Amino acid sequence: MKSERRGIFIAIAVLLLSAVLGGIYGPNVRVTAAAADDYQSAVRDFTSVLSVVQSNYADPLDVDKAVYQGAIPGMLRMLDPHSNFFDAKQYSLLREDQRGKYYGVGMIVAPRENHTVVMAPYAGAPAYNAGLRPGDVITKVDDKSTEGLTTPEVADMLKGPKGTVVKITVSREGYPDPLVFTVTRDEIPRHSVDIAFLLKPGIGYIRLSGFNETTDREIADALRKLDAPTLDGLILDMRGNPGGLLNEAVAVGDMFLDKNQLIVSHHGRTSPERRYYAVRGNQGMTTPLVIVVNNNSASATEIVAGAVQDHDRGLIVGETTFGKGLVQTVAPLAEGTGLALTTARYYTPSGRLIQRDYKSVSLYEYHYERKVPDHPTEVRLTDSGRQVTGGGGITPDIEVAAPKLTKFQQLLFRDDVLFPAETGVGGFTRYFLGTKPAITREFEVDDNVMRMFRSYLTSHSVRFTEPDMADNQDWVRRKIKQEVFMSVFSVQDGFKVLLEADPQVQKAVEAVPQARALYQNARKIVAQRMGGSMDQP
Repeated sequence: MKSERRGIFIAIAVLLLSAVLGGIYGPNVRVTAAAADDYQSAVRDFTSVLSVVQSNYADPLDVDKAVYQGAIPGMLRMLDPHSNFFDAKQYSLLREDQRGKYYGVGMIVAPRENHTVVMAPYAGAPAYNAGLRPGDVITKVDDKSTEGLTTPEVADMLKGPKGTVVKITVSREGYPDPLVFTVTRDEIPRHSVDIAFLLKPGIGYIRLSGFNETTDREIADALRKLDAPTLDGLILDMRGNPGGLLNEAVAVGDMFLDKNQLIVSHHGRTSPERRYYAVRGNQGMTTPLVIVVNNNSASATEIVAGAVQDHDRGLIVGETTFGKGLVQTVAPLAEGTGLALTTARYYTPSGRLIQRDYKSVSLYEYHYERKVPDHPTEVRLTDSGRQVTGGGGITPDIEVAAPKLTKFQQLLFRDDVLFPAETGVGGFTRYFLGTKPAITREFEVDDNVMRMFRSYLTSHSVRFTEPDMADNQDWVRRKIKQEVFMSVFSVQDGFKVLLEADPQVQKAVEAVPQARALYQNARKIVAQRMGGSMDQP
């Protein structure tokens, strides 16, 4: 009965919150009053249906599941693909992401062959300092076996208050006996700036993976670290960045645009337009900028990319972004749950709608096939008069597709010989490191390592041909080096190895002079339009 009452209470709370939002944004009192009667009727109908199901369904009913995973998500799916309900656990994780920190040991874990495996300890985190490494299989947490536990359950066991101790037992390739690590939990920052370094002399590189409460500070720190005003060019990599907090997207845009330039606006059916401008501006930091995006770059990422593109502040390189331009208002509900409800749409400075069409396609097509209009639904002009399109994400100025895997490369991933970037260490690398080689930062995958690789494939019945090896040799050497660096040094060090042959990043570097010329030309045109003059970058 307690579960049933809680489920009904949550459903009522969602319906009432919808009524409240309607009251806040509604056009007049009469409509709101009429809607209130509809909500009351809907609540009565819902509770009647739930009561009948609870009393008569053939199997025992999990009311929480029926409401949390059925009724409420079903209602929200009728609205749009991004309105969402979070149960208590999901809402807690959402708040962790937004705050940019949590308490635990600091590592990514994932399921592999019915076990929970360490994918990547964060550099400098307690797990990393204690000696845990990618590929370690977690067998016990505080003497409790992980056999039969899901990865989320194991992850929950690893979290805990700051200063508490957890004992982690793992099995590791090349070590006959289990290894036991005693780790003191600490505050673990969820960095949105994963890495910032000089890609080559004069060219800075920053990878931004999300927008949380610390993003603006992290970007500012990275720009200071790189001494950005002195650089010949800056690459801002936001591939795979799903977005996050609007105010952080505005803050990042503010760092690159001129003072008083529009960054983004949003409005909805009943919500008034709100416009966000650069308040402080770039303060003279006019370094040529190139942003790299792909089809997993969304929301706040598209706000920043769209503002930079519309103002000709820099060039966009890569693939068309996801096209997520719906504004969600996140509200806490009872029982620790939460609701993200779409209340408006985002528009770039030129007036382009970021959101991709979702009404004429299925949820599967929207989320996974990423269908975009055959023809642009909108055409707008940048500050310098270039045409840009809207209604389907941000289209790059320079399109560069991500390289597709060959059949042999797919085979190596499928058989867990090697792993995709930053998702862990594959079987061969675990085996190789199990032989306890001496690894320095000068390590290269030489012919001896490649002979070991061939032997590993044969012993594990992975079929290959000599043409396979010849055609993919450079890729295999780079992947092995990346996994070795990731395991021995850090995820960031492994990622640097991949960047050495990343076609999208390399094209971004080549585009720096073009970005400089674009920005200079735009500033001239804007100055002429305003009847004044502006300093050149």
